[in-house]
Amino acid sequence: MNRNFNEFNISILSDFYEYTMAQGYFNENMDDKITYFDVFYRNNPDNASYAIFSGLEHLTEILNSMKFNKEDIEYFKSLNTFDDKFLNFLENFKFECDIWSVPEGSVIFPNEPIMTVRGPAVQAQLIETIALLIINHESLIATKSSRIKRAAKGRAVMEFGARRAQGIDASVYGAKASYIAGIDGTSNVLTGKLFNIPVLGTMAHSWVQMFDTELDAFKAFAKSFPNNCVLLVDTYNTLQSGVPNAIKTFDEILKPMGIRPKGIRLDSGDLAYLSKQARKMLDDAGYEDAQIVVSNSLDEYTIRDLLHQGAQINSFGIGERLITSKTHPVFGGVYKLVAIEEDGKIIPKIKVSENVDKITTPGVKNLYRIYDRKQIKQKLI
Repeated sequence: MNRNFNEFNISILSDFYEYTMAQGYFNENMDDKITYFDVFYRNNPDNASYAIFSGLEHLTEILNSMKFNKEDIEYFKSLNTFDDKFLNFLENFKFECDIWSVPEGSVIFPNEPIMTVRGPAVQAQLIETIALLIINHESLIATKSSRIKRAAKGRAVMEFGARRAQGIDASVYGAKASYIAGIDGTSNVLTGKLFNIPVLGTMAHSWVQMFDTELDAFKAFAKSFPNNCVLLVDTYNTLQSGVPNAIKTFDEILKPMGIRPKGIRLDSGDLAYLSKQARKMLDDAGYEDAQIVVSNSLDEYTIRDLLHQGAQINSFGIGERLITSKTHPVFGGVYKLVAIEEDGKIIPKIKVSENVDKITTPGVKNLYRIYDRKQIKQKLI
């Protein structure tokens, strides 16, 4: 199939059974019955004490523009599953459900409704997959990002994960979710453009390799970007050539311009040891204000260990372990029917299971949080 993925209508993205159930609601004259669905999750990622909610803006944009084009209708016809009444409904589809949600970026906890959808059964059912796809992914990345940012103890953290993300949308919206959770910027230029998020970056090892010497590479970069000069010092030998050549570049290129260097970046090796040695070398050369940036498969656990070892690090660049939430790659949010309306009354609905964790809490709920001056003291549903 020779097609551009961007040509496809995202509205059709759903599990097939959403459509067969929707057809069934038409068959039983239940399509207009008012329903309530809760979105919630059962366990915090990485056995943590909280999660971060993200994806609301993305989801509402899709739902507000949700429609089915002529090509979609022809495809549904070809499946020989849906009748003309249902296809006509899709052809004239307009999303009219009400949504209640916690604000984007909120701290959330298991088994509480983070979103409630109220509307006709046929509409509320159709959005289950897209709602969970977006909320699960973006809340997962926001949660991981928050944990990483907290581990950094006030130091800057940059998202560098685009090349290891699991798809284009995962890279773009994952970077956005990380920013919502407190990450300071991203290397992803498309995310920066779409959402007005700071874009950041230094250089790759290939830049250094392109020149005859490491020093030539550093000087060329400093001349091109004197006001944002961060030099990658581990291409060959961090302490014997990388840091000394960075200092020489600062002395010979930036100092005559009256410009202070931004710093250096370490991307391999024993980061705790190398950062301490590099800090001493920079300080001895008069560059106490030069920052040390580190990267290399980092997450909240490695950051914690580095700081415990006394690493001299000013900021972190985090890639694959953030953008994929490598230590816990599934959020596990669910979308469950909790009530219907009949004759003006709200009738609670429950799913019962031998697995206690999968028993749902029936009924329409209000969520309250009670705070003191420092923290959440209690949550009530």
